[in-house]
Amino acid sequence: MSADAAVARSLTTTCCIVGGGPAGMMLGLLLARAGVDVVVLEKHRDFLRDFRGDTIHPSTLAVMQELGLLDELLQRPHSKVSKLQVQIGDQSVTIGDFTFLPPERNFIAMMPQWDFLDLLAGAARRYPNFKLIMQADAVDLIEERGRIAGVRATTPDGLLDVRATLTVGCDGRTSTVREKAGLQVEDFGSPIDVFWMRISRRPGDPSFGGRISAGSFFAVLDRGDYFQLAYVIRKGDAERIKQAGLPAFRQMVAKALPFLADRVDELKSWDDIKLLTVRTDRLRTWYRPGLLCIGDAAHAMSPVGGVGINLAIQDAVATANLLWKPLKDNTLTVYDLARVQHRRTFPTRVTQRMQVLAQERVVQPVLSSTQPLAPPWILRLFNRVPLLQRIPARIVGVGVRPEHVQSPAAPAA
Repeated sequence: MSADAAVARSLTTTCCIVGGGPAGMMLGLLLARAGVDVVVLEKHRDFLRDFRGDTIHPSTLAVMQELGLLDELLQRPHSKVSKLQVQIGDQSVTIGDFTFLPPERNFIAMMPQWDFLDLLAGAARRYPNFKLIMQADAVDLIEERGRIAGVRATTPDGLLDVRATLTVGCDGRTSTVREKAGLQVEDFGSPIDVFWMRISRRPGDPSFGGRISAGSFFAVLDRGDYFQLAYVIRKGDAERIKQAGLPAFRQMVAKALPFLADRVDELKSWDDIKLLTVRTDRLRTWYRPGLLCIGDAAHAMSPVGGVGINLAIQDAVATANLLWKPLKDNTLTVYDLARVQHRRTFPTRVTQRMQVLAQERVVQPVLSSTQPLAPPWILRLFNRVPLLQRIPARIVGVGVRPEHVQSPAAPAA
């Protein structure tokens, strides 16, 4: 502990969650709902940040339904994706159909993440034992007698020490918590990065889907009055693409997505194009005494399939199910933390393995191709036998091991 400790403000709670993203806010809500004292630290002023994962999958919709929040969620502006479609060359293929799921959740809801997080925060604030502190940036861990006893954060009002029985790192793929805890990371590498951008949408434009052609791989996400575009590139190509200049980049977008050719000038500078450096990694051990990492802090996911948020929320539900009682009874042990990792390791491994295979067997060959592309026979079979479309829909929309809310509900204020 540094000399600054003497001037740091301090508060004490049962569980301190670092990071107010989907995993952190869901875990905070579930623990507060179960009667556990919770503090969530979020380093930003608000949730308004662009180019974040905006997909709410059927398994998350099921969790929201179990919490009694689904109707409230779907009252917020959103669009529904009932089928996953991809255009390969000149042919369109449906590779996933969610309509076989229960009607209240047989789609992916496309909703700005800030709306989703704002709803979770509002629901959590109904419990007097929940506290969300914005502009609180975790910079160090508090360690006492071989265990993590809390976290130190910078705030506009100075240093803040939050002492807690359990600190949970939900602070993403560049997690400060896991770095300061010295947890060992297995890096599986990734051959891709992604440029994110937005271009206006007009009536009559095609909607959600992938657009694949020789040397080009785009995801096109319908946001109502604009498209959010994900341009997948080979890792290390970002600087070369930028050096070629913005006009060349606009021409490339127009060639790959001709229906947007008259709007590419909306990309006025490189500030309008954000680079996501893709990482695929996993902690060997997700915990130390007094500390646990979940979500991207425990396992950074590739954007392939858009399942990272879904997996993080499933982590949060499992964590609440397994830890609410030992936290409330003050009987938490390292064994309890190990149970969380044991529960969530299998779906994490399987999902990451499928992502790595997709990157190696599909994305890389496409980006390296110079010949016209056509759908392989297996994808053409999906069009001929629609029942097959349920398989990827279940993998993407529901996941390998979906979690359900088992923690109790304490009275709200």
